[in-house]
Amino acid sequence: MTGSSLTVRVEDYIAMRRSLGYRLDDQATYLRTFARHLDAAGHQGPIPLTASVDWATSTSMPDPRNHARRLGIVRGFLRHLSAQDGATEVPPSGLLGPTHHRTPPHVYSDDEITVLLQAAAGLAPPGGLRPHCYVTLFSLLACTGLRISEALALSREDVDLANGVLTVRAGKYGRTRLVPLHSSALAPLRDYAARRDAYGSRSAGDAFFRTERSERLSYHTVGQTFRRLRHQLGWTAQGRTRAPRIHDLRHRMAVRRILAWHAQDVDVDGKIAVLATYLGHVLVNDVYWYLSAVPELMSIVADRFETFAASPPSAGAP
Repeated sequence: MTGSSLTVRVEDYIAMRRSLGYRLDDQATYLRTFARHLDAAGHQGPIPLTASVDWATSTSMPDPRNHARRLGIVRGFLRHLSAQDGATEVPPSGLLGPTHHRTPPHVYSDDEITVLLQAAAGLAPPGGLRPHCYVTLFSLLACTGLRISEALALSREDVDLANGVLTVRAGKYGRTRLVPLHSSALAPLRDYAARRDAYGSRSAGDAFFRTERSERLSYHTVGQTFRRLRHQLGWTAQGRTRAPRIHDLRHRMAVRRILAWHAQDVDVDGKIAVLATYLGHVLVNDVYWYLSAVPELMSIVADRFETFAASPPSAGAP
């Protein structure tokens, strides 16, 4: 690496990755900090493991997961350098421990969904579009597992109520996908759309979800409204894995779908990829996480192990 600063190499790496479609927003900041750190120390040549670990742990944040995240971010760049010089050391995955801990989601019960929709229906103004909008929004999230950002970004043309299909254009990493709707969701959506059409223009590009006073619901406004409803209902983290969130409506849909497949004796492994695609997950592992994170699904893991333990060993097994 003689003759070229690490900062220059990082910029080349970032440009290369972005040309392949990766955004690298936060990662780019860490990579540049890493490069400046080593350049300031006068480092030359291949990067030893100790230099990378020293940088990853040289932060005032005490959370060890932050150290692991920092090292994990520069790991790809170090792999890139190692392929060029054959001597840069690539940190083993998990060297500094896990990068994060996912708190188990709250899985809404049928009763909780009922009282949430009743509370939303009681929003002001009585009988107005706003309460009807929130009831429809929360119902759609619960039955489709859309992210709240995806639902709020829907335009009128994205909601095809004739064919029962949503076009989600604001998916994670900018991905677009089609989301089929169950037939039972169509009538409530049509009812809401008919009421909504009494307000403002009817351009195809206008937001699907709106109220009397706002042509488009914002993420901040919906979050505030949900928190008020949660407070009104007395929902806290006590007796739950966490205080209920809007995002947990998505978790409910995923968990209920897997439980239904299990009850119907469907091959869950064969369906996981389908569910991941429907939910807009980039990695199938994001769906498999539910099997270990949600108590309601632990029976599936137990049944699998019981079946495995009872099966005869294959020929030639030690």
